[in-house]
Amino acid sequence: MSAWRFDAIGTSWEVVTPEIRAEDSGRRATLPDGERRAILGVIDDFDRTWSRFRADSLVTALAARPQEVPAPQDAAAMLELYRDLSAATAGAVQPLVGDSLAARGYDAGYSFDDRGARPAVADWTGALSWDDGALALRTPALIDVGALGKGRLVDIVHGLLGSFGHATRVVDAGGDLRVSGPPVRVALEHPYDPARAIGVATIQDEALCASATNRRAWPGAHGGLHHVLDARTGEPVRTITATWAIAPEAMLADAAATALFFEGGSAFAERHGVEWLRMTTDGRLEGAAGSRVEVFA
Repeated sequence: MSAWRFDAIGTSWEVVTPEIRAEDSGRRATLPDGERRAILGVIDDFDRTWSRFRADSLVTALAARPQEVPAPQDAAAMLELYRDLSAATAGAVQPLVGDSLAARGYDAGYSFDDRGARPAVADWTGALSWDDGALALRTPALIDVGALGKGRLVDIVHGLLGSFGHATRVVDAGGDLRVSGPPVRVALEHPYDPARAIGVATIQDEALCASATNRRAWPGAHGGLHHVLDARTGEPVRTITATWAIAPEAMLADAAATALFFEGGSAFAERHGVEWLRMTTDGRLEGAAGSRVEVFA
């Protein structure tokens, strides 16, 4: 197997495929240049549409001037799942949380300057709509698809590799991964000690996504801030520190991993057939992990 590693959308990627014999020299090589360019192209297209960190993105333009635009390719799939997430968590997870994150310092410039809690637009489905091929934002607000967007992009890259004929492949974007082919064992990183694992998951032809409050954390109010905010209050979650979710697709696993920080998250996961595990801030493990996960004593 060959691994291609690169950085994109603020995280490290690894694409693993069977080795390919280069025609010019007979040596073993990773993905051909054309396939690499295609993968980087779809990542850039997604980022140019959905990144609130880019001045040239669609969501940045919409925040500055709310309007109706042709719906991007991924809008319906992501926003329909957001609707489900929002209902399951009583509004704690929703896509207009971008201004809340920016107010706490997780802004386009990564200032980490906490300007206080800012609740997101409560009636987000009234402010944001997607139908008849259009995406419309009716009030100034910053869309953030972080609850499931990276998983969606993992699925896109995974599908593109399949279209190139790679039946066996692993796509890993900062720990959110999707696998096709033989089983893969994945260590579940301990949120309080990255050198340790709390267990191992074995996945095959499915996805595993994780989230933890020690990732993208910075000094701030109440002893520290992180990227998992309750959209209703603009405050960071304080009871759950890490989540893991296994699902057929990475977008669903990513969404479940986010939902599991909140009341209603476990019901969301179980309703969608997602195996899950989470750790509370006092170190207890909860979950419905099934046979795929071996938790260390």
